[in-house]
Amino acid sequence: MASSLPVVLRLVAASVNISHRAGRIIRDVMNKGELGIVSKGKNDLQTEADRSGQKCIVASLYRQFPKISIFGEEDEDPKEKVREDWIEESQSEDVLAQAEKFPENLKNVTDEEVVVWVDPLDGTSEYTEGLLDHVTVLIGICVRGEAVGGVIYQPYYNYQAGPDAQLGRVIWGIVGLGAFGFTPTVAPAGQNIITTTRSHSNNVVNDAVQAAEPSEVLRAGGCGHKVLLILEGKAHAYVFASPGCKKWDTAAPEAVLHACGGKLTDMHGSALQYHGTVQRKNAGGVLAVSQAEKHQWYLDRVPQHVKDALPPVLS
Repeated sequence: MASSLPVVLRLVAASVNISHRAGRIIRDVMNKGELGIVSKGKNDLQTEADRSGQKCIVASLYRQFPKISIFGEEDEDPKEKVREDWIEESQSEDVLAQAEKFPENLKNVTDEEVVVWVDPLDGTSEYTEGLLDHVTVLIGICVRGEAVGGVIYQPYYNYQAGPDAQLGRVIWGIVGLGAFGFTPTVAPAGQNIITTTRSHSNNVVNDAVQAAEPSEVLRAGGCGHKVLLILEGKAHAYVFASPGCKKWDTAAPEAVLHACGGKLTDMHGSALQYHGTVQRKNAGGVLAVSQAEKHQWYLDRVPQHVKDALPPVLS
């Protein structure tokens, strides 16, 4: 029975199917043309898709796993009544089929040890601007402060293929098991393509990028999207020397990246923490690569004045 399987495996299986439903909600909001945009601060927007998507994800997870802790980007009441047609109670059979290969160190995790970080619509600014390939739904499963499972759903994957194209793609991973839903690809040798923010740049961010000796810079929206650029061989590293990223931005992408042999830390090389009482901002920025052995090369090139601008945070 599925209920006897490890909670992390069941959570990822549930999150895969929940992400599909949240993606449909995001597309429905766009199709209706009533985005309901409000500003939460400089370069920080929220839409009806963000709000509704989070209600869908949180209510669906709590329906199946009432004892876990969930933190979402949007300020929504987790106990608020949610439309029943927004609640997904099924679990992905493809994920559950990996039970025999599930890593031993995660088999005995209890519900109470799990913290889930949810970004219902990563890349909100890009969503409002029609840059739909930047948009992702992120659900990160964390245990004892470590990101161990992640779901990245692209609601508009394939959207440029024509009006009859099948939209949407889900990518998921568990550290120690692997990642699924795409083909990991190493970026081309002889180049050094760096991806970074398109809307939150400043001198420190730009100095860190240039110190990485880029042959090309890809300015993109959404942490999920930028990590996917690394995973699919379109960029060698993700460099973001700013405290603008939050835990719900990085939890799911980090888990998928680590499941593929990559590495994501802050700009000091310190592991990010995801326990329930941690501060929400990744104050030390983000440095990510698809091959863990290449991480130190980038870390060694971070200028001291960049590190000084991003003091390490004790959690």
